[in-house]
Amino acid sequence: MESNTARGGTRWKRFAVVMVPSVAATAAIGVALAQGALAASFSLSGQQFKVSTDKLVGQGFLQYGAVDALHNGQQVPVAVSAFKSAQITNLCQSVVVPVPMFGDFSMKLTAGGSGTPVQAQNLYIDLDQLNADAQFNNINIGVAAGDSTKGPGMKGGNEKADPGSFAQEADSATLTGVKQTAWATSAGTFKLSGLQMKVSKGDNECF
Repeated sequence: MESNTARGGTRWKRFAVVMVPSVAATAAIGVALAQGALAASFSLSGQQFKVSTDKLVGQGFLQYGAVDALHNGQQVPVAVSAFKSAQITNLCQSVVVPVPMFGDFSMKLTAGGSGTPVQAQNLYIDLDQLNADAQFNNINIGVAAGDSTKGPGMKGGNEKADPGSFAQEADSATLTGVKQTAWATSAGTFKLSGLQMKVSKGDNECF
């Protein structure tokens, strides 16, 4: 770990932290998002999806542990990362869906290229694996999840989390070369530029 006290920042290479958003892989919602900001709360019930991005710059960061209840009754432990706002460059989300008698089909969504990043507000990501290069500014480690003043607060809803549990927060965070698997994501608004969605046969995921 490298620390830069002059800038009040901490840089952790390949740090496993959840910080990349995704959007639901449906054409109707995708078109609405491409046309502008849309209030949204999405999840993929009982199925993981993959997300990659070249760069994510987020302001007002909070991360804490939780347990998500899936549609099939299963409970999965996740790390929840929350941002008051985020800008995401070259976002890619993919999920493989098995279709009886036809095999696997992939749904892939891309956005935020051509110099105009994806914009998100009050963003929450529930994931269990992430690889990235990460830099945090003014990070606090070991705060109580419910006492954070930097992030947007705990999500609630279908997650089970203890407000007194271990958490970390930062004024801002920058991640590059991100690859993650997630169970759900939600946001107050997403605004996607250059949105493209493709359905293809086989395993054609982001990574």
